[in-house]
Amino acid sequence: MHRRSDSSAPSSRRRQVALAVAAAVGLTVAVLPSAGAAAGTARIHAADARVVVPTRGAAGPAKARQPLLLYHGGEILTSSVVHPIFWGSSWSSPTFTGDKMSGLDTLYGGLSGTSYAGTNTEYYGTNGQVGTTVTYTGDSVDTSAGPSHAPKVSDVLAEVARTVGNPVANGYYPVYVDLPRGHAGYCAWHSYGTINNVPVQFGFFFNLDGDPGCDPESTYSGSQGLKALANVSGHEYSETITDPRNGGWWDSSGAENADKCAWTFSGSPVRIGRTDWKIQGNFSNAAYNAHSGYDGAGCIDR
Repeated sequence: MHRRSDSSAPSSRRRQVALAVAAAVGLTVAVLPSAGAAAGTARIHAADARVVVPTRGAAGPAKARQPLLLYHGGEILTSSVVHPIFWGSSWSSPTFTGDKMSGLDTLYGGLSGTSYAGTNTEYYGTNGQVGTTVTYTGDSVDTSAGPSHAPKVSDVLAEVARTVGNPVANGYYPVYVDLPRGHAGYCAWHSYGTINNVPVQFGFFFNLDGDPGCDPESTYSGSQGLKALANVSGHEYSETITDPRNGGWWDSSGAENADKCAWTFSGSPVRIGRTDWKIQGNFSNAAYNAHSGYDGAGCIDR
């Protein structure tokens, strides 16, 4: 489920929208302020809102409330450049890292041109159609101390600015920290901002090791922590390319394409990077109208 702001709306309206959406899934949240902050020599500006993956029990019946995704007049990503960032001192420990880093490298490195990436291509923007081309540029590891509590959007954008020398406008920079979720009512989120006036998209992911609220309960190979991160990573990537900067696709309740299929699965593995994954599907207007999809109501994963 997501929280979003409209930059043309007054702050009181943003707060009402954020709290209303949060209440719909049982989350306790605060509206995040706009932030302009220096990160080294970079100048950053973070968006007012973030888009979150709720925990398993918090996901509401989004499809039943508002069936179709609606276009909001902005750009989508016709292609993407993906560069994950692993932030926190624990990423220097092989015991903590395990297969999480290598597994996510496999996921993102194998994503381009897949049928899973193709679940997003019916959506368009002022700059064209959502594409399946993903350029994976490897990862970065920052073993400085990560956040000790759920960070602000501006904190995560500042980490991207510190770590990535030259961000690109179609870049997606998912940031994985070593902090457990604790009592936060969400598993991950995505947002957007600018670094030195370059628009960027980025995500935030808790450490989900041993976290039942964010566990897809996959029986495929890999550690539980990796499989949990892989599922929510697919969710946030799909929403980023179909709604990168708050002008893409969401329904009249505010749910984006992955929100509408959160914590539902087809029962068959999703093949990415020569690896089988249990990753939720994404909502298709066309499949919904045809009464198709693995749930018979618009969710597809290939």
